[in-house]
Amino acid sequence: MTTAAPTGSLSLSALLRQPVTDSDGHRMGTLADLIVRLRDDDYPLVTGLVVAVGSTRVFVSAADLAALGPEQVRLAVSTVDVREFRRREGEVLLSEDVLGHRLIDVSRAAFVKAYDIELTPVLDGWAATGLDVHRRRWLAVGPRHAAHPPRDWKDFEPLIGHAESAHVRQATGRIPELKPAQIADIIEEANEHEQDELLAQVHEDPELEADVFEELDEDSQSELFKDRSDAEVAEVLARMQADDAADALMDLPQERRIPVLEALPEPQRSRVHRLLGYHDLTAGGLMGTDFLALPSTATVADAFTAVRGARLIQPQALTVIYTLAPDGALEGALTLVQAVQAEPGLTLAEVADIDVVVASPGDDVIDVTTRMADFNLLTMPVISEDRHILGLITVDDALEAAIPQDWSRRESSHRETGSEA
Repeated sequence: MTTAAPTGSLSLSALLRQPVTDSDGHRMGTLADLIVRLRDDDYPLVTGLVVAVGSTRVFVSAADLAALGPEQVRLAVSTVDVREFRRREGEVLLSEDVLGHRLIDVSRAAFVKAYDIELTPVLDGWAATGLDVHRRRWLAVGPRHAAHPPRDWKDFEPLIGHAESAHVRQATGRIPELKPAQIADIIEEANEHEQDELLAQVHEDPELEADVFEELDEDSQSELFKDRSDAEVAEVLARMQADDAADALMDLPQERRIPVLEALPEPQRSRVHRLLGYHDLTAGGLMGTDFLALPSTATVADAFTAVRGARLIQPQALTVIYTLAPDGALEGALTLVQAVQAEPGLTLAEVADIDVVVASPGDDVIDVTTRMADFNLLTMPVISEDRHILGLITVDDALEAAIPQDWSRRESSHRETGSEA
């Protein structure tokens, strides 16, 4: 029997529990689920049906489908294999894995829930092309999608939670498209299996993984490190900024700190060790070890060369170039804007400001953040008694210290509530 060409879009909810008939019109069972396979740059293709025959769920290939519609699901064969359905690697069940589950709205970096799935006819059968993420109102009347039409499947990242399909989902996942802070916010809101899905994708990019862990709050970070070995924790800390790595190390149980510290590669181990002696609520505890300092006799052109080569220094620490006296003491500061506006052949001593606002390692965090705000500073050096630079406080770290710890959680909760409107 020739398979009919599919016409018109369908909703999954309209298909589930519909009768499934064979090629002679005899009822075989009811539709329990649709099976799809994820594809890199295309919509998930329906590859099979799960049909409930009595108390048994059996597999039917999509190639044996004659007609799919809200009134009937008709097969092009008269018999099917009645062995119990067993999911194969890479298969995703639309009802079991997606419908009613939370997904990530990638454009908004927020959790939503899938209330229905749109299926569209394609050249080689049917594909899942849209998702309805708006809760139905029981008093709603009129056409099903009149108020909220389905949105593109590709706008979302389903969190499926089927271990045997993990590597397929990682290959097609869109989580790495988000910013580290957005991923961290999502991980903090996620349940355990959702976190596993997210972390599996992030782990594919070690640099991204380190950036995400830097953005996590202390409780979430500690909880996620709990299930990792000392070597695995050290692997993440090795790629983090030294000040963030030091904070994360101190949040570990005491018996784990030394083994993790010893597992860090040099020079990260030395940088972290140096920061551990400062209290969290001081300038020393807030500073990082990344900064760019050049002799005051260097030229503006030399400074640009140094900035271009400082690929291992975080960009926030490169907004200001510090100048040093012959004995290595801090002498002046030059912003990148000032450097761009200066003649390349001038020495840094000729263009740098010598009245540099600084902090001592024991200064209180509140005093530090207030000073940075008063002087509109993007960075502030922390210096020793002999004016040697110990580290640098950047504006993002100052803001993090000044803003209440639960601000992002309140904002994320607001976003999720708004998505159901």
